[in-house]
Amino acid sequence: MAQATIERRGAEDGTQPARRRLADREGLLAWVFLVPSIVYVIGLVAIPFFLAISFSLSDVTAGDPSFDWAGLETFRRALDDPVFWRSLRNTFVFTVVSMALIVVLGKVLANILVADFRGKWLVRFLVLLPWTTPVALSAVAWLWLLDSVFSPIDWVLRNLGLLEDNMYWLGRPHLAMASVIAVHVWRLVPLSAVIIMAGLVAIPKDIDEAARVDGAGYWRRMLEVTIPLTLPVVAVAALFGAILTFTDMTVVYVLTRGGPTNSTQVLSSWAFIRGIEGGDVAQGAVVALFLFPLLLAAAIAILRAVRRMEVL
Repeated sequence: MAQATIERRGAEDGTQPARRRLADREGLLAWVFLVPSIVYVIGLVAIPFFLAISFSLSDVTAGDPSFDWAGLETFRRALDDPVFWRSLRNTFVFTVVSMALIVVLGKVLANILVADFRGKWLVRFLVLLPWTTPVALSAVAWLWLLDSVFSPIDWVLRNLGLLEDNMYWLGRPHLAMASVIAVHVWRLVPLSAVIIMAGLVAIPKDIDEAARVDGAGYWRRMLEVTIPLTLPVVAVAALFGAILTFTDMTVVYVLTRGGPTNSTQVLSSWAFIRGIEGGDVAQGAVVALFLFPLLLAAAIAILRAVRRMEVL
């Protein structure tokens, strides 16, 4: 009775309808929910990006932070640096090989995770563990596993009679690059598997059952039903893998710091070493800016491919 009286009084003085009108204003509510995201993007993406552009056109260093206009001279210096070109080549090798392995192994792992077997929850937990572990912690663990003298991997291989001397995983150029790629793939395969697994679960069971009724075997169902229906999701997994690989420097920096002889140096690690450790902020900004157009082109290409798949 009292509650009805309060509601009637609120309707008479106009306070309750005003409150309802405010809650029903979808345009205002949309901005209220968007503002935190906009502030986040501006603060952590837009401002650093424009600062990098301004630094790249100056001669700012750690010893002399005064802003003096240098124009395109800093870009010319970067292009004349042989380490920059080697880092660019290594970045493409690192990204392409890692993406291919991440997508393929993620697809295989996703097929295993959607299967029904005993102890599936434990397998899913172990699969997600590399992704949930902090990257610096996992990279340090791999640094110990691939140690040139005390590597447990080398010890096991020697005791099995498969190895006579240490492999020096991080001391030889080709083995160092292979080790960096392997650790990075180990980190990102769980993310790819989870994304692809969501696509596999979304496939209607009627389609698979109809293919079984028509006599299609496992590989035929995989090639003609499962893969075509999950291609958009696979492309999304590839996009995430490309972004996280192209801009990643933690694995390279912790394991090899770009060595030996810059054989594993990538653009992101070289930008950090040149700009932060070396103190040449302008050169570090120039190297980092080269990541933007390359990554943008790759993202546009993958998204256009996804759109074509959805149309088909």
